[in-house]
Amino acid sequence: MSKIERTIEFVKELAANFGAKNGDLVSDYTFRNNTKEDALNQGGAFFGLISLDEEVSGPYHDFSLVIFPDKENNPWLISLVVGTLGFKNDYELATLPGVRRLFSSIVSENGFCKTSFLDIESNLLKQIKLKAPNLDKSLQNYSKLISAYEIILDPETDDGRKVIAGFIAAYAQLRNFPRNSAQRKAVSKAIAAVSKIEDVNEENEVLKLVQKRKFVVLQGAPGTGKTRLAKIIAWSLNAEIFFTQFHAETSYSDFIYGIKPNLKAGDVSYIEQKGIFYESLKRAKENPGINVVLLIDEINRANLSNILGPIFYLFEYQLEDREELVEIDIGGGYRVSNIPSNYYVICTMNTADRSLAVVDFALRRRFAWYTLKPKEIEVTGRNKFFRDDFREFSRIFNLYSKSEELSLQPGQAYFIAETDEEMKNRVRYELLPLIREYLAEGVLTNSKDEFSKYFYDRVGEVLFE
Repeated sequence: MSKIERTIEFVKELAANFGAKNGDLVSDYTFRNNTKEDALNQGGAFFGLISLDEEVSGPYHDFSLVIFPDKENNPWLISLVVGTLGFKNDYELATLPGVRRLFSSIVSENGFCKTSFLDIESNLLKQIKLKAPNLDKSLQNYSKLISAYEIILDPETDDGRKVIAGFIAAYAQLRNFPRNSAQRKAVSKAIAAVSKIEDVNEENEVLKLVQKRKFVVLQGAPGTGKTRLAKIIAWSLNAEIFFTQFHAETSYSDFIYGIKPNLKAGDVSYIEQKGIFYESLKRAKENPGINVVLLIDEINRANLSNILGPIFYLFEYQLEDREELVEIDIGGGYRVSNIPSNYYVICTMNTADRSLAVVDFALRRRFAWYTLKPKEIEVTGRNKFFRDDFREFSRIFNLYSKSEELSLQPGQAYFIAETDEEMKNRVRYELLPLIREYLAEGVLTNSKDEFSKYFYDRVGEVLFE
């Protein structure tokens, strides 16, 4: 059996492992094989998966997963290709942001991904010829139709097989081949093996960022663990913690310094009111041997310009290194020229609450920003992480959401429960109303049908009456 024949068998085996059926009676794809000797010698050799309703030969429509082989020890090419007849059923699929997002995540510096998968006019042949000149003739008819590709130096090495598996898995996800949890897990594993998205240790990353920049905002959708991580970082610094939560009525006098009526006095009088910033900053300045962390939850729920006022200046990055410092009276004659090195501010910001105030650019410049995204987690004790529900939400968001809508995806905390019944209640009374609200606001509209199916299948509820 030749290298090409062995790779064809490998591709068919992968498709089956990822949930595709390809038998005499039931099929999920049509397999094309044009690897006869004359095609290999003269150019035009290829094999791969095309839409089920297309013929086994001749011109065809829509997305296909095509491999262009070489009979010598030269590079191969694996690609997502639009048929020479253009789009018939896949036009809407090509418009979905998540389709390009999926293939872009698995393409390395040896490959390429078009900025729009509707583009079937841009010619990629010159780019490919630089890395695989041997495929020049084979690609003549397809160079404008390739949406994404990867160069394979040898399809039988571990690296070559990883690339093939990653592309086949992405195509399987595109075509909804997986039918059960094991197949979906196999698809996810194959994509993750070639993905450019690294699994970072958020605690270590944020701790390093806080130690370097001092003032950090953790931003993300609800349930991504922003407040929990902020507390973990404070504990890692062995710090004394001051905590506050902003709201629409939070003012300068609440946060920094003000006066309030003395209700116990017989005559009208006022007493000073020291805010949490005043108290925590003074604590750090008077005790240089300890770390102090001020945690501000929901920082964008308040009017930041009114709250922070003149203390914006104090949050300048590396202010203590400047020769000339300006003293600021933050209240009651307490003058401050800089924030001590043992003082840290960690804030959280909900990116899904679209009614909140826009964050001042001055604050954005002075703070470092770290985005927490929904992720799969392991839980201990009586609780369980409902992975299938989380993955279905992730699939829908990743496929249908525009870039700015990804920040709305509910975090992992929504998918933790003790029992399936508790998880169903969470879906019914928390996630369903949340998605309804998003749709009512005019976002995530492309995913309406997918969410409708999910909620009906999971809890028997319809998205709209």
